[in-house]
Amino acid sequence: MIELGKGIGYDMGSWSLRFAAWFEKYMFAIIPMTLIIGIIFSELFLPFVSWVPYLFGFVTFVMALGCGLTHLKNVVYKPLPVFITLLLAHVLTPLIAFAIGAALFGPSSDYTVGLVLFSIIPLGVSSVLWVGMSYGSVPLMLAMVVVDSALSPLTVPGLIELFFGTAIKFDTVSLMKDLLLIIVVPTVLGVTIYEISKGRFKAWSAPVTLPISKIFFAAVVLLNAAAIAPHMRTLETSVILASIAVVLLVALCYCIGFAGSYLMRNVSREIRVTMSYAAGMRNISLGLVLAMGYFSPQAAIPVVLGIMVQQPLATLHHALLQRFVPVQKEEM
Repeated sequence: MIELGKGIGYDMGSWSLRFAAWFEKYMFAIIPMTLIIGIIFSELFLPFVSWVPYLFGFVTFVMALGCGLTHLKNVVYKPLPVFITLLLAHVLTPLIAFAIGAALFGPSSDYTVGLVLFSIIPLGVSSVLWVGMSYGSVPLMLAMVVVDSALSPLTVPGLIELFFGTAIKFDTVSLMKDLLLIIVVPTVLGVTIYEISKGRFKAWSAPVTLPISKIFFAAVVLLNAAAIAPHMRTLETSVILASIAVVLLVALCYCIGFAGSYLMRNVSREIRVTMSYAAGMRNISLGLVLAMGYFSPQAAIPVVLGIMVQQPLATLHHALLQRFVPVQKEEM
């Protein structure tokens, strides 16, 4: 009976890990489909929108379980790739986003706010997956996500104020508190558990935490899509311009990250790959939470569109890297 129990437990754990791997492999299709389902069946999911911060906090916690002080020390010892990446992602890219938005919609337009918001939210957790598949530096990418997430209570409201000043009104203090609760606290908790368990907790808990985090990640997108659905249905033709702007902005983000790696001398392929994904991918589910909580529904539109294009463009970026920057055998 004991052996049978062990067998059942092993099978369940193996199945859950296979599910998590399957989700990661097909995330480029799963997330846009989840978004569409949330919009179509919005009335069914609207009562659960208040769950979003808790679901998102768990996803952040699981991400942080893979990062310890050793990873963060490497950032301190070799800070240049991190510094350049964050400079590109949160200074150059927002300037480009603002310029595109101002040219197409006007400097104070909600669409412009949404484009800038997309560019200043923290680096995306899913970038870790793509960096791994492209033989980049997973520890560096993970550390950058953690550091950027920890800084978000200061950078996000600060950059919004810098770009728009009094043109838009939002509760800065509440925004900072929410970012602390759904980003910083789960991150600190995850890193602490990593250190206490010497990294073993992540492997031990993976059969449970990994599939649940994938489901919760999709649920955040689903519920936010439901919340924004009534406004999506009344959009004017300006959404076409917004779609073009988002595709252009996301594509530029990948290019900027890769080109920016040439600001350093003698940089390895894995660092170039890591910086390109880091600059290209954002934590869009967080962007939706912030857009729906603190800005107009129209400001959330570019973030929603970002969900539709970020993962497919990551797939294209991966193919281009394989074609033009092939991995060497000794790197594999």
